Amino acid sequence: MDSERIPTVNKEACIGCGLCNTIAENTFELGYDGKAEVRDPSGDTEEKIQEAIDSCPVNAISWG
Repeated sequence: MDSERIPTVNKEACIGCGLCNTIAENTFELGYDGKAEVRDPSGDTEEKIQEAIDSCPVNAISWG
């Protein structure tokens, strides 16, 4: 993975639906606040992370 492409989560926009964690479980997790956070930015393939980004219903995830 290109070191400049790091997924980021906008915690204010996140609704905690868990789709990102379901799709890219090695990259995302739900934190203590019930919202998504990046556990390991290179935990899944870029394609899998992009699928999670595209699936977010509130567009809370992007490449940083």
